Amino acid sequence: MAFDQKALESLRIERSAEPEDSGSSGVYKWLIGAVLVIAAAAGVYALLRDNAIVVETTTAAATSGAPIAGAVLNASGYVVARRQATVSSKVTGKVAEVFIEEGTAVKEGQLLARLDDTTSRPIQALAQRQLESARTKLDEVEVRLAEAQRTLRRTEKLVADKLVSESQLDTAQSEVAATAARLLSLKSEIAVAESTLKVRNQDIDDLMVRAPFTGVVVSKDAQPGEMVSPISAGGGFTRTGIATIVDMDSREIEVDVNEAFINRVRNDQRTEAVLDAYPDWTIPSHVINIVPTADRQKATVRVRIGFDGLDPRILPDMGVKVSFLDDAPKQSDQPAAVRPSVRLASTAVIREGETSYVWRVSGGHAERIAVSTGGERDGQIEVLSGINGGDVIVAKPVTGLAEGISVRTEK
Repeated sequence: MAFDQKALESLRIERSAEPEDSGSSGVYKWLIGAVLVIAAAAGVYALLRDNAIVVETTTAAATSGAPIAGAVLNASGYVVARRQATVSSKVTGKVAEVFIEEGTAVKEGQLLARLDDTTSRPIQALAQRQLESARTKLDEVEVRLAEAQRTLRRTEKLVADKLVSESQLDTAQSEVAATAARLLSLKSEIAVAESTLKVRNQDIDDLMVRAPFTGVVVSKDAQPGEMVSPISAGGGFTRTGIATIVDMDSREIEVDVNEAFINRVRNDQRTEAVLDAYPDWTIPSHVINIVPTADRQKATVRVRIGFDGLDPRILPDMGVKVSFLDDAPKQSDQPAAVRPSVRLASTAVIREGETSYVWRVSGGHAERIAVSTGGERDGQIEVLSGINGGDVIVAKPVTGLAEGISVRTEK
């Protein structure tokens, strides 16, 4: 039987093409494209972020105050009291009473403490009685001398009338002379007794510890019952002082200036002091004098600085930083106008020759801005033009900064 090709083809099932949904296909393609664009943008942002330079920034502070005076030298030191004393007793003894505490204001001669006078008081009383006894004997001898003188006068009259012998006259004269000598001796004894009593009174007074000058007690060093001595004696069980007093009117500053820069310091030079305890408080001051000797080990020269005005917040032994300023500007009849300015950390300003500039951060990019500067002190510099208050400035320029480069602020 012959193979019928036509009959075989007639049995084939024809599959018709599925109709295409043109609308759904377009949405899918748009979604895929959007995802790809977002992924590419994220990758670019991440790449750029990784390549951005990390910088530390600071904000420029606007100020309308007086301009910063130029400082020729900065130094550190301490507040000291020029007049300070640890008060002790004149003699060794046991403390009976203490009348002061730390912070007590005292006047010159005010009683601070009293030592035990159990032994000294009886000795003083004995000297007083000896003086009184000598004075009583003196009164008795004066009466006897007056009687002997009357007897002598009567005897002289009787001898003149030939009524008594010459020997009686001699006896009367001897009695007057002896009584007079006794009177002189008693007067000397009285003088000795008075001196002895004065010494005993001084012994009592030496037991009273008094303030040598007007000031404030900063340390109470002894308590009732303890032994005190003007010299170091008795080991660790004997105190050498009752209290330490400071004359607050004698407060000043002492700083050590490197001898290489001492030529920048002169007497009566204007200075500004900042206490470590109050960093935002600038205290006007001036140089009192330069101590005319150098420390060969530290290579420094000590400089004394006085406060223009004292304040209760200034305490002895406080740490202080001092800026030695340029000459004061000449004062005119009209007050100078206060100029607006901006203050920055000194590290933010870069100097190249006679030009100065800063890096300002704007929109995540660095901009190089030329500035003009004024005075500099305590890590701050005055910017007269180029930037405004509130601008974000790179505080510490790093390698790689360039105009327009991406930067990232360090948190």
